[in-house]
This record gives sequence, structure tokens and C-alpha cells, in this order.
Amino acid sequence: MHGCCTMAEDSPHPSTTERSMTTDFSDQLVALLPRLRRFALTLTGDLDRADDLVQQGCEKALLKQEQWQVGTRLDSWMYRILQNLHIDNLRVQQRRSAHLHEDVVGELVDSNSDALPERENLLGAVAKYIDQLPEEQRTIMLLVAVEEYSYREVSEILEIPVGTVMSRLARARTKIMAMLESPAAGAQGVMSNA
Repeated sequence: MHGCCTMAEDSPHPSTTERSMTTDFSDQLVALLPRLRRFALTLTGDLDRADDLVQQGCEKALLKQEQWQVGTRLDSWMYRILQNLHIDNLRVQQRRSAHLHEDVVGELVDSNSDALPERENLLGAVAKYIDQLPEEQRTIMLLVAVEEYSYREVSEILEIPVGTVMSRLARARTKIMAMLESPAAGAQGVMSNA
């Protein structure tokens, strides 16, 4: 005899508990979409490819949702899925991502900041320089600087040691500072002093 929320194993209809878990999972996934899209855009550098990557990731997550452990961070799991899919796509396509899309610059601007032209020039230059970083440094820079994850959280998301996160981030920051301080950057009106 079956309870009200259980079913025979061969029944094609999900139980009330299974439907509830699926609905909760789907709701959480929908709430993550803007962050997933921003992350994918930084990985791919192209809005259309970013949307495709997010769609691929959501499809995979929905098909494999039983692998996600309730009580763990869905965002970390989804970032890992997107990154793995992106790496798989790069292997298939054998080419690097395009330039960082201008939409990311708008998302990086603090809504409470003064919209001074100098600040916009600096932000645009930083976004351009972030796009020039190696992918592993660019990904960590996005997760720490834009998504505001701790080093430990980034370590868990990317499944790498915290020390590796710290060293890649330090190298990325050093490269960006060097690019900002170069004479070519100064000629473009980007100043490194406040």
C-alpha cells in the first residue's frame, strides 16, 4: 500500500515530493539566470554564445538535477557546469573567445558612482584588459571582483586549491596594473593615479 505522496516505481507520474523538489530547483535556477548570463558572457566574450552556454548549462542541470545535493550552493554547481561546458566547447571549436562584450561594462558600473568620463574610460580600459587575460585568470577575476565570491568559494566553484586562486588573481591584477600604467594606456587618457 502506498502513501499519498509515494508511487509505484514503474509509475510515469512524479510524486508530490518529487514535483515540489523540481519546482524549487527550477525556481532557484531561474533566479540565478542573470548571474549565469554575466558569467557566461565573460567566459565567451560574445552575447549569443553566452546565451547558448547558459541554455546548455540549464539543460544539463535540469537533466542531472538529482546530482545536485540539496543544502549545497546551486550557484557554485552551475558555475562549474558552465565552465566545464565552455572548456568542452573550446576544445571542439579550437579557438579563443572574442572580446569582452560592451554589455559587461554597463553591468560593472556601480549604480551609486559618479558617471565621470575619466571613470568610464578607466572602466572601459580595465574591461578590455580583463578580456586580454588568460582564461583561467579572467574567470577568477570575474568571480572575485564582479561576483564578490571569497577565495575559498572560488576554490570550491573551480575545484582548485585556494593558493592557486590567490596566485592567479595576483598575476591577473599585476598584468592589469602594468597595462594601465603603460605609455599606450596613458596616451588613451587612462591614468593610473587617483
